[in-house]
Amino acid sequence: MAVIESDPITLEIFKHLFASVAEEMGVTLGRTAYSPNIKERRDYSCAVFLGDGRMLAQAAHIPVHLGAMPASVQTAIQCCAPFAPGDLVALNNPYMGGTHLPDITLVSPVFLPAGELPSSRSAVPDEPLFFVASRAHHADIGGMTPGSMPVATELYQEGLIIPPIKLVEAGHVNQAALDLIVSNSRTPAERRGDLAAQRAAHEVGTRRLLEIIAHYGLEEVNRQAHVLLAYAERLTRAMLSELPEGVYTFEDVLDDDGISPDPIPIRVKISIRGGEMVIDFTGSAPAVTGSVNAVSAIVHSAVGYVIRCVVGASLPANQGVFAPLHVIVPPDSVLDAGPPHAVAGGNVETSMRIVDVLYGALAKAMPGRIPAASQGTMNNLSFGGVDPRTGRPFAYYETIGGGGGAGPHTDGLSGRHAHMTNTLNTPVEALEFALPIRVRRYALRRGSGGAGKHRGGDGLIREIEFLTPAHVTILSERRRRGPYGLAGGLPGKPGRNLLFRADGSPAQELPGKVTFDVAAGDLLSIQTPGGGGWGIPQTGEPEHGRDSHS
Repeated sequence: MAVIESDPITLEIFKHLFASVAEEMGVTLGRTAYSPNIKERRDYSCAVFLGDGRMLAQAAHIPVHLGAMPASVQTAIQCCAPFAPGDLVALNNPYMGGTHLPDITLVSPVFLPAGELPSSRSAVPDEPLFFVASRAHHADIGGMTPGSMPVATELYQEGLIIPPIKLVEAGHVNQAALDLIVSNSRTPAERRGDLAAQRAAHEVGTRRLLEIIAHYGLEEVNRQAHVLLAYAERLTRAMLSELPEGVYTFEDVLDDDGISPDPIPIRVKISIRGGEMVIDFTGSAPAVTGSVNAVSAIVHSAVGYVIRCVVGASLPANQGVFAPLHVIVPPDSVLDAGPPHAVAGGNVETSMRIVDVLYGALAKAMPGRIPAASQGTMNNLSFGGVDPRTGRPFAYYETIGGGGGAGPHTDGLSGRHAHMTNTLNTPVEALEFALPIRVRRYALRRGSGGAGKHRGGDGLIREIEFLTPAHVTILSERRRRGPYGLAGGLPGKPGRNLLFRADGSPAQELPGKVTFDVAAGDLLSIQTPGGGGWGIPQTGEPEHGRDSHS
């Protein structure tokens, strides 16, 4: 590891300068987007990359997006170079740098304006100085069900597949390609607006980077960028050096893949030695028929997220974090499925379980420092139909929060998104304004957190009445087994999905992964898992409290 020195104050200034570019991109994207999923839930991420594709900085957005985004940028460079000012690459193919189809990634190069190239610059003048990238979860990208998150058995059922293509070339929009993308969505105007919001974010990111270069000079900006990469590597190595050397294992399971009822094991073996860490997922289940398969970029996202949490907030969020980490993902497994396996749920559900097994193993290396398992699912809900108010199709997607795992010093948080999702909950007012539904109940699921010296956080209850017929899909986990407790703490309560028909028939218990039709007046109740408890419960403390419909 080459050491590039910088004084601490300058380093901190540039750390926040680069991060602020990504943050402002995110603000622009959120405020100009059309769909509630992006505008209200903020289901998007933005990042800045060096000209060679290494991630330099990211905003505090969605962990599962950000750790996987370097694969998208590298693929864009490989497939679409050479670049010119004004280029913009779009892609969503999970097997070419994407994660799942609703996540559309845009990548654009950053060049100095003509006539401003410094004579001392050693790089070839026509190479990009930086790249800026954004990834946004589009609420419908086609496929067999509204919301493009189906219980699928092959990738083609999940929506439109976009290989890396130049959506904008030298500032000129490829109108045919844009029309092709939006025409494959049930809500084309929304797709067009959200893609325009991503493009606006890139324009802001490019402008801010050029302002930083104009103020500090290209040579100094480049030097500090490499200083930050080296600094992140040093911090990560220092943390790993403090851990006891050894081998630590853990295993957890996904409930099922929505096709077969069999549980799906995910296993990890973490080896720590000499300031480096080998994270080996050998022994995890082979690729499955359903859509909980992941691609290896998602595994790297989860590993990077957990390491950043362990090191602490001072760690810059860049590619240097991964230098001392060696990730082994078995090919053709549920963690690295090949085409044409379905992957819609891998990005959202399998990524959460990867975090759980990583924390479970690290709890053995770092006793007293790791929290119990959080809800372990994103509770994905998507639905669509025809809005009787406008006569036009609608499609919606959201994730729902749950209970956080308790830690060695405090109870778990209740009703919050955790780990690989970092979105907001969609406000009731925004939902009812945009969609023909009524939210009948939105409350904490009292008593669903696991007991312990510190209790796990409580999940949520979200009950939605449909005001028009709709086609609904749920992709959820932890419906059969609750999130694990640690240090003697008890598991959180598993989640439940219930359907109440308008005709008054008894409540129908739905599986964790299911597609079904609803009529006007039907009510869906999503009850999310509680977090695991930490520490031995006091004598007589109940394992769980009560919640509605239990």
